[in-house]
Amino acid sequence: MDLNNFVVSAVLLLVVTSITVTLFKYLGLGSLLGLLVAGVIVGPHSPGPYITTHVDDVRHFTELGVVFLLFLIGLEMKPARLWALRREVFGLGSLQILLTGAGIAVYWALSPASWPVAILIGFTLALSSTAFVMQLLQERGEIASRQGTTAFAILLMQDLAIVPLLAMVPLLSDAAPLAAAVPLWERLLIVIGLLGALWVFGRFLVPFALERLARLGHRDGSLTVVLLAVFFPAWVVHEAGLSMALGAFVTGLLLSGSRYSLQVQVIVEPYKGLMMSLFFVAVGMSIDLGALAAQPLDFLRQVSIIVLIKLAVMFGLALAFGLPRQIATRVAFLLAQGGEFGFVLLGSAKALQVIDDATFVVAIGVISISMLITPLLVRLGDTLAQRLEPATPLGGGGLGYRHADQETTTVKVILGGYGRVGHIVATLLHNSGIPFIGFDTKPARVAQGKADGFPIFYGDIGDAELLQAAHVEQASLVVLTIDHEPTSLRAIAHLRHSHPALPIIVRARDLEASGRLIEAGANLAYPEAIESSLRLAAHALEMLGVPVDNVDLLLHGVRAENYELVREPPAAPTPSAGEGARP
Repeated sequence: MDLNNFVVSAVLLLVVTSITVTLFKYLGLGSLLGLLVAGVIVGPHSPGPYITTHVDDVRHFTELGVVFLLFLIGLEMKPARLWALRREVFGLGSLQILLTGAGIAVYWALSPASWPVAILIGFTLALSSTAFVMQLLQERGEIASRQGTTAFAILLMQDLAIVPLLAMVPLLSDAAPLAAAVPLWERLLIVIGLLGALWVFGRFLVPFALERLARLGHRDGSLTVVLLAVFFPAWVVHEAGLSMALGAFVTGLLLSGSRYSLQVQVIVEPYKGLMMSLFFVAVGMSIDLGALAAQPLDFLRQVSIIVLIKLAVMFGLALAFGLPRQIATRVAFLLAQGGEFGFVLLGSAKALQVIDDATFVVAIGVISISMLITPLLVRLGDTLAQRLEPATPLGGGGLGYRHADQETTTVKVILGGYGRVGHIVATLLHNSGIPFIGFDTKPARVAQGKADGFPIFYGDIGDAELLQAAHVEQASLVVLTIDHEPTSLRAIAHLRHSHPALPIIVRARDLEASGRLIEAGANLAYPEAIESSLRLAAHALEMLGVPVDNVDLLLHGVRAENYELVREPPAAPTPSAGEGARP
């Protein structure tokens, strides 16, 4: 039954996805496997009701999730850190593609297939899934780990290899004349020109637009500019024959040094989560249950041999590049599946009659099934790695900020506001060697913080999503110095709801504001006017000859008693009209 009604289709998808994701999370297999199984259930190849027969169209649309994902990864990467990975990108990544592609091509040529087809299939299946691997690493908190950075470097090289692979398809076809194909050198020149244009766009135009909109307080305009920053580069590089995700990654990389990077991340994150979930469902819908049922042993053999080839090549190369056996094992199992770009390559090859329908179905099935078993392969890799060597911490710490050497520093303090008080707090934290990250909603203050050499970013500290992006769960303390009580109350309410044990220190205008902030959940709220008055009185007493120890004891007592000694008495009631004063 084809469910043409959009609402009914959406309800069916949400119900099935909710059940499968909850079940697989409960079983400890992760949400990705649940999304894939949900796709199989609601796909056109299942015996039950399905939501659409246009699986290719759905998958093409949901590939925007990969675009969002790579954009966010670029935001956290920074160019200097990427340059530090050049050995893994161009060395390990290139060899992985060449050797794995050659190995799979030799295996495929053993079946009744021509060498052009075997070469195309080999290099297509040599690619891994950026979407799967990076989403898994994000869920496990391993993007900044050694296996995470190594896997990302190889995936980046695979995205760069799309240009020659796309150029190779027409050369293998008898249906497309060679003269019609754009020469590879011409494509490379186009790519270089596009990268230059993207550099201007991401380095200057987008930050300038965000700066203007921030000064105007135009949040809807900022949303529009951020989405344009994601989609415009993706469209431009796609027109040049590159991966859309690569264009988004480059723009994110250029924006990573901007003081608006975390605010941009907050805007993009919800769209990424939704589109990535739909992408994995679409991949599950691509799995042809009928073809699997017709040739189950053949599919199992194909998937097993190709995964083993990828595991062997990747493990050997990782060891050759000096990675420990534990890390080499984890990287090999992370990259053992086929990649989403294989759908594009195989679709192009089928259109140009390089491969027939039977080969297309088998290759698509191998990619889809290998994606389906990826969470299980990663768990198997973890088990084997733990047996090879003692376990080491997998996570890379918090979001942090980076020094010149680009090493991530775990944030211990989150600072809200970089005005007069925030500057003093930041300076003292910096001089004490305590890592922190600060936020302010005024671009001029953010710019001053950057000029002072501090990690100050644009953003509203009362925004729950911003605090999540700043990894507040890994902070040891939150200090709110903002002179806006509603924002402080909103931030305290969110923090107390999600992180009840996290200490919070707040700046207050007076004693009444201090009481409201403490009642909302702040551990300490210092009334600015009272504290300055106390310091003034203390210096006056010292100049009048009162011993310093006595003055310190007096101040300590005032603070310990919640400033009761210096509270203003309640105003006397004003006599009503016609009522005289009593003698």
